[in-house]
Amino acid sequence: MNNSVPEIGSPARTKAILNRYRLVAKKSLGQNFLSDLNILRNIVSAADVSENDNVIEIGPGIGALTEQIALKARKVVAFEIDENLLPVLDETLLPYDNVKIINQDILKANLPDVIRDEFEPGHPLKLVANLPYYITTPILMGVLQSNVAFDQIVVMMQKEVADRLSAEPGNKEYGSLSVVMQYRANVEIAFEVPRTAFIPQPNVDSAIIRLTPRESLPVTPYDDKALFGFVKGCFAHRRKSLWNNLQGIFGKQPEVRERIETVLNKVDISRQLRPERLTLLNFIELVNAFHDEGLM
Repeated sequence: MNNSVPEIGSPARTKAILNRYRLVAKKSLGQNFLSDLNILRNIVSAADVSENDNVIEIGPGIGALTEQIALKARKVVAFEIDENLLPVLDETLLPYDNVKIINQDILKANLPDVIRDEFEPGHPLKLVANLPYYITTPILMGVLQSNVAFDQIVVMMQKEVADRLSAEPGNKEYGSLSVVMQYRANVEIAFEVPRTAFIPQPNVDSAIIRLTPRESLPVTPYDDKALFGFVKGCFAHRRKSLWNNLQGIFGKQPEVRERIETVLNKVDISRQLRPERLTLLNFIELVNAFHDEGLM
């Protein structure tokens, strides 16, 4: 790389690129351009990207994070949905021969096929991205359900969503999203990012979360989708007890109520508990017990 050219993520270079191409961040695509080199480098460090790693990126924008990944990684494949950014990326990432840009919506991509076609096997696979905030959860769930074995996922998102994903039982942020995400992976907040780090500034603060493959659970649900639907139903009315939410799921007929009580006694969970007090394993035990009871 030409050392006389400032890095893409520096405020001066970011502004120059936006002005040159007359780019305006598109709210419809959740675009905000991160222009803080320290934060960009810290994201790459949080993923521990090395020259042996293959990396998927989502939403490269003008290439600020892509450049920092490319400086460390073996190869980067980035999905960019906005066609207007393709000529920008062609220019900004020209010095890097280990970057491939794919003009496609990540939600419509066949990720296993792309990975098979673009990466040499036998190298760690990571996902590092500044996610569009309006579709953070669908993207993450899509990636986690794609059967791609990522060694690590490090992504930026709205801090409020990061708090929900990483919340533990008993925390007011803990809900169905926490349970479903933590079923798929270990979740932790790596660090927070102030809104001042972006051009233009968003109305919210951000956070970087790190997802790593979770260890095997001592109990597994009889069906993943049944578990997710059940958890969502249990959190339908947060202020109500587990008992009331279970009646909302299964019904209030005397015979059904009796069977619900049988299940709660079997797994030794109080009907008075609120759903946010239950652990992931509690939910799995419950869904399996209701299945055994014939209610699911």
